[in-house]
Amino acid sequence: MTRRSFDNGAAQTAPNTLSARVDPSVEVDTRRLRRRVIDLSGPALVEMVLVSFVGVVDMIMVGRIGPAAIAAVGLTNQPMFIAMAVFQALNVGTTALVARFIGARDPAEASRTAQQSLLITVILGLILSILSYWASPWVIAAMGAEPDTLPLGISYFQIVSLGIAFMAVSLCVASVLRGVGDTKTPMKVNVVANLVNCVGNYILIYGKLGFPAYGVVGAAAATTISRVVAAVLMLGSVLRKDSMIKLGPIREFRLRLDLIKRVVNIGIPSAVEQFVFRVGQLVYVRIVAGLGTVVFAAHQIGMNILSLSFMPGQAFSMAATTLVGQALGARKPEAAEKCALETRRLGMIISGAMTVVLFFFGERIARLYTADLEVARRTAMVLRIIGLVQPAQSTQFILSGALRGAGDTKWPLYSSLVGIWGVRVVFGYTFTRLLNLGLFGAWLAMALDQLARSVVIFTRFRSGGWKTARV
Repeated sequence: MTRRSFDNGAAQTAPNTLSARVDPSVEVDTRRLRRRVIDLSGPALVEMVLVSFVGVVDMIMVGRIGPAAIAAVGLTNQPMFIAMAVFQALNVGTTALVARFIGARDPAEASRTAQQSLLITVILGLILSILSYWASPWVIAAMGAEPDTLPLGISYFQIVSLGIAFMAVSLCVASVLRGVGDTKTPMKVNVVANLVNCVGNYILIYGKLGFPAYGVVGAAAATTISRVVAAVLMLGSVLRKDSMIKLGPIREFRLRLDLIKRVVNIGIPSAVEQFVFRVGQLVYVRIVAGLGTVVFAAHQIGMNILSLSFMPGQAFSMAATTLVGQALGARKPEAAEKCALETRRLGMIISGAMTVVLFFFGERIARLYTADLEVARRTAMVLRIIGLVQPAQSTQFILSGALRGAGDTKWPLYSSLVGIWGVRVVFGYTFTRLLNLGLFGAWLAMALDQLARSVVIFTRFRSGGWKTARV
């Protein structure tokens, strides 16, 4: 039997989706599949790095102000992630459903799905922006901010809250494009947004080009401006005439409850997963925050660097979601499994390299964030711990993406319940408060969490039950 590549049938689609379309078969040319995975995950990796780089740049630049400024920026991360959980859930459902329609050669229904997701995102984004701004003082106080950190944290959170709706729109459009198989456009948009953020930080934090030195407030303003720019550019990408996704004029937007229901049914477990994960992470952060400002500053730098180590796994996860969703849309479950396994294999190579970098060069990386040698030393210690579980982390990210592409979103939720609440929070409290292991104990608990989630996800994937999930 002649092998068929994932590029077959591409000529039957719109010009801008030639590289996005797949014609999955049981016998897949491994070399072409690897090239396809790299084509999808490469731009997605750059995109994810750039998305995270907004926070990294803020942390590095305000780090020169002092530990209190670092802690102020860090304290806003978890509540912001919780606020965005509902949008991430919608995006999971959107990507999976768009990928299914593309795999089934129905771009019109994929476009209608995009319309519905964007409509809901705009409405919820505006509501959440207002609520987050109003609740900022309570949220930062609830995070356990020290007196020297509280006013800075409130100011930062209020300003970035104004950009929530724009960030939500940008992420929604990106999820649509990933379902189609276009990961290059989000990458390009985020290159521009990050340039805006970096330049804005330089001007507004340090007071350049005639502006006052706004410090932490300047970092927040630059971040919000960059998110507005990203939203505008992302919308522009799907409004082009050659776009496969046709949004149509706003006056033609109508609620399609059947499509919304399908998106939500896929996304609800992911919403609960994100809520479970973020609330558990919030509790975990509260545990670490009680160890003092210097220790918490080291923890936040470590978390910031750790977020970069997530990026390869998340990028390959996006590739797995797209390929598995399109393969199942074409009713080729065995091809879907091969896509997921090959994606994981490539991801493991990258995770091995990340292990080496984090274990041996952690302190050098930490010194990019702070001149405080004690903070840098503590940061290097925790990076060695998490570096050792990079392969497990990569496995759970990539195979979770495969399950989401199939619409099997309950098992990533189960893995978060086990890992975050059953391991990270319980052992984090035990190690830090009962055994007095301090920051070392907190990060040891995090490493065990990654191992536990990897076992749960791998077990579900090998069972094969995800192949028959209905969306």
